[in-house]
Amino acid sequence: MEARITELEIRLVLQDELLDDLNQIIARQQQQIDHLQQQVSYLQERSVGPEQSGRSLLDEIPPHY
Repeated sequence: MEARITELEIRLVLQDELLDDLNQIIARQQQQIDHLQQQVSYLQERSVGPEQSGRSLLDEIPPHY
């Protein structure tokens, strides 16, 4: 009976360690997701074309002026 309790205690400790590791991985992945979402938003803002920004190419001054 004592051996079974010891085995269960060992398994519990190992599962706790695994759970902590998985929580750290999830937290790190969430940070990466947040960072990637910021990058996507930034790129979407940069890729807005003249037709979407309300500006026209006719309003642009040529570079040689």
